[in-house]
Amino acid sequence: MKSPRWLNRLGSSLLIGGQAVSATTKGRINTIDLLDQLQEAGPGSFLIVIITALAAGTVFNIQITAELNSMGAGSTVGGVLAIGLAREIAPLLTATLLTGKVATAYAAQLGTMKVTEQIDAITMLRTDPVEYLVVPRLIAMVVMAPVQCLLFFGVAIWSAQISSTNLYSIPPAVFWTAVRTWLDPDDLPFMLIKALVFGLQIGVIACGWGMTTKGGAKEVGTSTTGAVVMILVTVALMDVLLTSILFG
Repeated sequence: MKSPRWLNRLGSSLLIGGQAVSATTKGRINTIDLLDQLQEAGPGSFLIVIITALAAGTVFNIQITAELNSMGAGSTVGGVLAIGLAREIAPLLTATLLTGKVATAYAAQLGTMKVTEQIDAITMLRTDPVEYLVVPRLIAMVVMAPVQCLLFFGVAIWSAQISSTNLYSIPPAVFWTAVRTWLDPDDLPFMLIKALVFGLQIGVIACGWGMTTKGGAKEVGTSTTGAVVMILVTVALMDVLLTSILFG
């Protein structure tokens, strides 16, 4: 029985990711392209992360604060928001944003290079396409995903504090005291670990799907869509595993 194509591509992606990690540990890194990829995954995506964090912090605060105030627990708002953001919302939404902004670009770029035989040309020049193309993108995602996640958390919790004070008259001192009281010392490091793992997943799958593209221009679009779907599914499954390990 022939295995599904998505399973074969997932296996190929894992092999490509393993080659990229091996090349990175040996110091074989295309530093010129690395700077461009860091720019795209980092500062190039800051605006969308900030806007989404502002909205998420405000909306989450409105939903939570109204309920807690009705139960006379308004003083706990900051703590509940901080835990929710650090443990789930910040890493998951950051991964989703990077998937839409960066992973689609990776899959489309590499897919286009594959179908136009540019990757074959790179190979003929005795250059490893994984080292030349995948390694910089993978490093950029692993480095910038935790940075983006931390930025998201900071903006979202600040947005939540502003909205809770202006909409529900919760004093800033009360809000931040609850944040310090409820947030465990391990919550932020564990949040960054989640973001790092998600970044690795995004980079491996996006590059793997791009490098295994076959056909013409239509297949590039199909590969890009398939990469996004696979990333979202595997990130959700990995989140269940990491949450049970880190917070269970």
